[in-house]
Amino acid sequence: MPEHEQDGQEREFDLSWADSAEHKEPSARARMLAARWKDNPPGPVPFRADPDHRSSGRRSRSSWISTAIVLGSLAAVILLLGYINFRPPY
Repeated sequence: MPEHEQDGQEREFDLSWADSAEHKEPSARARMLAARWKDNPPGPVPFRADPDHRSSGRRSRSSWISTAIVLGSLAAVILLLGYINFRPPY
């Protein structure tokens, strides 16, 4: 058996052996966070931010204006293309 095939089979065996381990060591980031949170645990964080954290309705208003501008521009392009295609030739 060629040497590179044997290395591949050994690697496959090692990976399957490692994947079947009952206890897996946590990542470096997980160990770092666990050590940090041991003395100073983080506070609860909501899944979604409270509506009070938004800027007082200004963001939703600007998103509506942006949407209207995009849709209006799209409609203008469609109308312009339709006018160009359906104009009678002279």
